[in-house]
Amino acid sequence: MRRFLLMLLVVALPLGLVGCGEYGKVDQGRVIAYDKNAKTVTLIQDKAMEPLNPDYSILPPHTYKLPVDPAEMGPEPKAGQRMKLDTKANIIRIFNTKTQAFEDIAFKMVDLQENIDRNHPLVYDKATETAKKFPMVDRDKKTVTIYSGRQKMLCTISMPDEYFALPDATWDAGDEVRVYYKAEGVSLRFMNITKTDIFKK
Repeated sequence: MRRFLLMLLVVALPLGLVGCGEYGKVDQGRVIAYDKNAKTVTLIQDKAMEPLNPDYSILPPHTYKLPVDPAEMGPEPKAGQRMKLDTKANIIRIFNTKTQAFEDIAFKMVDLQENIDRNHPLVYDKATETAKKFPMVDRDKKTVTIYSGRQKMLCTISMPDEYFALPDATWDAGDEVRVYYKAEGVSLRFMNITKTDIFKK
């Protein structure tokens, strides 16, 4: 419910600020690339726009220039190419940066832990108050350990050898972001939904 309210607020905020002038547009999706020097972000749009059941399936990716005013930009986004992790069908969907297309990869489940929230000892170190880093890629054992906070799931999967030549970010989920813009490709306001808690005082 909190995530849903957040999304409504982020939509309403830009529209309220533009007043009687020309309304802008809002885009939302998962970040697949972030260039800090060029100040650009590239995302895959969420077709479903459902917080608990996103559908990152719209191509081509959308690239935006980040706001000139630092006050109009939230936390820097984390990029990743994992679009979907289906532990029932044992399929992981990635965005292949070389082919610029989605790719479904069949995997073998090695271990699956469910109902793992973000503060669980398996994914969070209470002593240092820091989240453990995922994905964990073991190229010797040919396994990848992935944590999905949305799915509350920690799993270790095994795949064919050729996929371990891909960078670690292939198996990571990029941050969910929302962009407000008027001119195509130029954001006026940028919000990192994943890293923003509007209820935090």
